[in-house]
Amino acid sequence: VFAATDVFLFYVFFEAMLIPMYFIIGSYGGPRRSYAAMKFLLYSLFGGLLMLAAVVGLYVVSKDAGEGTFAFEQLVGLEMSTGVEIALFLGFFIAFAIKAPLFPFHTWLPDAGAEAPIGGAVLLVGILDKVGTFGFLRYCLPLFPEASRILGPWIIVLCVIGILYGALLAMGQRDLKRLVSYTSIAHFGFIGLGVFAFTSQAQTGAVLYMVNHGLSTGALFLVIGFLIVRGRSRLSEDYSGVANVAPTLAGVFLVAGLSSLALPGLSTFVSEFLVLLGTYARYPVAAVLAAIGVIFAALYILLMFQRTMQGPLRLPAGVGSRIRDLNGREVLAVAPLIALMIFLGFYPKPLTDVITPAVNATMQDAGVSDPEPTQGRGEPAAAPTR
Repeated sequence: VFAATDVFLFYVFFEAMLIPMYFIIGSYGGPRRSYAAMKFLLYSLFGGLLMLAAVVGLYVVSKDAGEGTFAFEQLVGLEMSTGVEIALFLGFFIAFAIKAPLFPFHTWLPDAGAEAPIGGAVLLVGILDKVGTFGFLRYCLPLFPEASRILGPWIIVLCVIGILYGALLAMGQRDLKRLVSYTSIAHFGFIGLGVFAFTSQAQTGAVLYMVNHGLSTGALFLVIGFLIVRGRSRLSEDYSGVANVAPTLAGVFLVAGLSSLALPGLSTFVSEFLVLLGTYARYPVAAVLAAIGVIFAALYILLMFQRTMQGPLRLPAGVGSRIRDLNGREVLAVAPLIALMIFLGFYPKPLTDVITPAVNATMQDAGVSDPEPTQGRGEPAAAPTR
């Protein structure tokens, strides 16, 4: 999927990803696995049909302009009317927004994330969802630059709503896996915000956020999975004082949670800071509202840790008075994620050196540049000569 240079082949593999994930959720998930798997499949198929229509539309437009093609490089810069471009853009955008997921196309994720087995949940939010945000940068912006600029402000609004909405719902969750799923909705709001802010800082932060979200949320799902295996309950009120008997588990939980809420010194902080800083250059109100979501993130992460890991010991009925700490195999599974969170929190340069040139090329294909210091907020920057 990530290596495809042909839009039709990209579509084929984009849809092919559904098959293994459907069976992972439907065969090995929780009590409501059939419902969650079917909901995931139907949402994704709906988006895939819209993308297929847009792919065919691109071929027709390219054929009218000369030789019909699905080759990405030949489709960049293809001339078409604004109305056609917006229609084709929406076909791609909705498919990617469902996959990402962005508000209001997100409703399949809490069920799929909660019912999927732990390994499936890590794959779902750590890798599969990134195909959607990758698609924004790889296809929506270069292929439909005018539509991206026209609809960008409206997408920014949806992203800000998603950040606040996801954070508020996470604060009220009792199901630990569902809580982490709602945090992902807020995080993907930040990624979408960075993509459609149309500044190099914000887009660099968005791509870096994709990596860091996979690390922090993957680690959270793993450690929550380890806890659920021991306690046989997903409800937060069934746990208290776990750090007293499983300090390593609690420590991993804390580091992953602090990275998720973007604590300075951990990886997510760098990407979130770049997104907010880059967004402020063009959409200051959106950046300020999104920053409120950071405060909410601190609340739901720290409250979850306080309720489950601190205080007097309380475990689900039937478990007994103790649970075992992480074993060597479990530590080996989560340690690389923790190490990368710390390393990238202090030294993200190896990634930003690769991301920044690619982002600059994408912005050039989209016909936008960073706003000048004297330019009005929210006004589109002058397009460079292509």
